[in-house]
Amino acid sequence: MPLSRLIIKQFRNIEACDISPSSGFNFLIGANGSGKTSLLEAVYLLGHGRSFKSSITGRIIQHQCDELFVHGRLQNSQQFELPLGINKRRDGTTEVKISGESGQKLAELAKVLPLQLIHPEGFDLLTDGPKHRRAFIDWGVFHCEPQFYEAWGRVKRLNKQRNALLKTATSYRELSYWDQELAKLAEMISNWRAEYVAQLKEVAEPLCRDFLSEFDVSISFYQGWERGADYAQLLEKNFERDQHLGYTFSGPNKADLKIRVNGTPVEDILSRGQLKLLVCALRVAQGQHLTKLTEKQCIYLIDDFASELDSQRRARLADCLKETGAQVFVSSITESQIAEMNSENSKMFHVERGKIELVK
Repeated sequence: MPLSRLIIKQFRNIEACDISPSSGFNFLIGANGSGKTSLLEAVYLLGHGRSFKSSITGRIIQHQCDELFVHGRLQNSQQFELPLGINKRRDGTTEVKISGESGQKLAELAKVLPLQLIHPEGFDLLTDGPKHRRAFIDWGVFHCEPQFYEAWGRVKRLNKQRNALLKTATSYRELSYWDQELAKLAEMISNWRAEYVAQLKEVAEPLCRDFLSEFDVSISFYQGWERGADYAQLLEKNFERDQHLGYTFSGPNKADLKIRVNGTPVEDILSRGQLKLLVCALRVAQGQHLTKLTEKQCIYLIDDFASELDSQRRARLADCLKETGAQVFVSSITESQIAEMNSENSKMFHVERGKIELVK
């Protein structure tokens, strides 16, 4: 569901903001440092419970204020409305409300407000370590498999316990009890991930090739240990190695999404503009797949739209986003940079020194 209303208070340089976004494209126009990214960051906070720019809450709360508020109202095509909000304080506490009920978990926000973020630092999905691509996979599995969140949390706790035991255990027998549950959950999570990637490939690979027609883009899944190996047996077999390392070397915490272009790692062959286009294709494809599978619509947040993209590539991305029918928030320095996206249903907001005003 799109946001029909967005209220932001005491978030970075935004003292107070109350807007009614379009269900289609929303353009945030202003100079660097005006507050465009802060608005996108606030929407992201509403859906994830955290910022995409800082892990320190005090840095996103406005100076000399003790807390911040972000409230939204989701509205579907039948005019059903769902209010939700998040309140973060300098003392580290967080309060989440959904439909007026306090005490909700952050995961519940993510369920009702699925977001896709495309921003200048988004290259890490392709060029940095596996954790970014693992998070990309898990975003999709989280929205498609109700048991995933709890199961993955349990795996992380078991891994932590196992790694602690590796430092003190004198024989594998001391770990075998924990490893039985860990192996069972690891296989379950790996199967969910593999199934999700197989489904996503059907949407993502054609779209990636459409965006980068000069290349052959392929996607595959690595589960974190040898294919076909029994994970419980592998844990026992590798006990001495893991003990020497001090941590569990193989497992679902090592899973990765392998993305290759013409059979080569993407960072070895693509320019920055091409890397951004590939990230855009993957994010849009993931949103399309979510809609196909669950009928949920993502909200797309695009920071610095024109960065690294020429006019032809901007037009292709704009057309693709229009085809999704999703709500989109786009930041740009000038109106000319977002000309390809403009439509009758769009709204434009001027941003200056933290003040957001609708351009009529």
